[in-house]
Amino acid sequence: MNPFYESYRVLERVYRDGAHLKIALSDVPEGERARAAKLSYGVLEHDAYLSLCIKTFAKRAPKPAVGIILKIALFDLIFLRRPRHLVTDLAVELTKRVGKAGAGGFVNAFLRSFDEGKVTLPAGDEGLSIESNFPLFAVRLLREDYGDRVKDIVMAKSGGVSVRFERGMENYLSREHADTPFGEVKLFKNFARDGGFDRGDYTFQSVGSVAVCAAVESCETLLDACAAPGGKSVLLAKRCKFITACELHPHRVELIKSYASRMGAENVAVLQKDATRFDPAWEGAFDGVLCDVPCSGLGTVAENPDLALNKKEGDLLELCRLQRSILFNCARYVKKGGALYYSTCSVLPQENDGVVRAFLSENGSFEVEEVTSPLAHEKTPFGLRFLPDKAFGAGFFVSKMRRKA
Repeated sequence: MNPFYESYRVLERVYRDGAHLKIALSDVPEGERARAAKLSYGVLEHDAYLSLCIKTFAKRAPKPAVGIILKIALFDLIFLRRPRHLVTDLAVELTKRVGKAGAGGFVNAFLRSFDEGKVTLPAGDEGLSIESNFPLFAVRLLREDYGDRVKDIVMAKSGGVSVRFERGMENYLSREHADTPFGEVKLFKNFARDGGFDRGDYTFQSVGSVAVCAAVESCETLLDACAAPGGKSVLLAKRCKFITACELHPHRVELIKSYASRMGAENVAVLQKDATRFDPAWEGAFDGVLCDVPCSGLGTVAENPDLALNKKEGDLLELCRLQRSILFNCARYVKKGGALYYSTCSVLPQENDGVVRAFLSENGSFEVEEVTSPLAHEKTPFGLRFLPDKAFGAGFFVSKMRRKA
């Protein structure tokens, strides 16, 4: 078996079909998954730099399939320090295996002549974008808000695999791990899923997601308006009497149902619903409403490097319109005296304070309420932001608002 093959299959789905990396990896045979994950994550974490390497040494852009093979080989050569002759032989063999035998000579010549010392990063933000694999437009927007700290934010690495335990945590603490401010959440260097996951003893939930949940007060009825995959609904079901979890797409509705069932959260009702469309029956019906809106995900690139692919500033403008639409609509479901929460897994101010500011400017019946967190954070005019360089690689935002009685 060519050790590059499974990672090639995964990356082909990610690059060609827009598949999520974690979902693509779940289809890899268990015995091959660890190696495929190491190569696939590595390639995507360095995608922009590997693309620069190819551009520097190739007279013209290779076909997509050949480009993927070159990126795998270059990552293995540059970052894993495998011998050049071995990497080259494996890449040429893979080229033939995937039906691109005609490109075998090109792949062989490219890898034998490649010299990293001749690859030069551009100056300024363009170079930082390539080095960090963060979209250039996002680097520039972050610099406007964070100044020179932008490098620390975009270069931050994941704190590890974040695991939230329901029970049996003591059985896993012999593994290398780090504590978080949340006692039931640990960060592991490596964590292979076992039977405890299926029993609901633990789940995988980022420390930032847990921090957002910690900002939500206990109540009788809570609406989680954009709930997939279900982690926040399930955790909040421990503090709220009844959760209504909604999601637009049918397959994501099933994800929430599966999650809640696995974790034994029987007080979570899951519905397919469009969070941008008003339902008169729900007006003023909930003590709390959480709008964990669709976002760029650029706060979690350290954990999900595929999220950085093909992001454009025009996409951001469209996302902000969707976020405002959801928040404006779902605010109508909050009872008088109830709480409205807005959260993202983004570090971009346009998706965070910018959306809340626009909402409050047109909704005098709501006011910001102070919220704090044990996780390292910064206060903003309208909430808390958790930045990757201080919060274990997690970038999130949460705002709490109260509907005036």
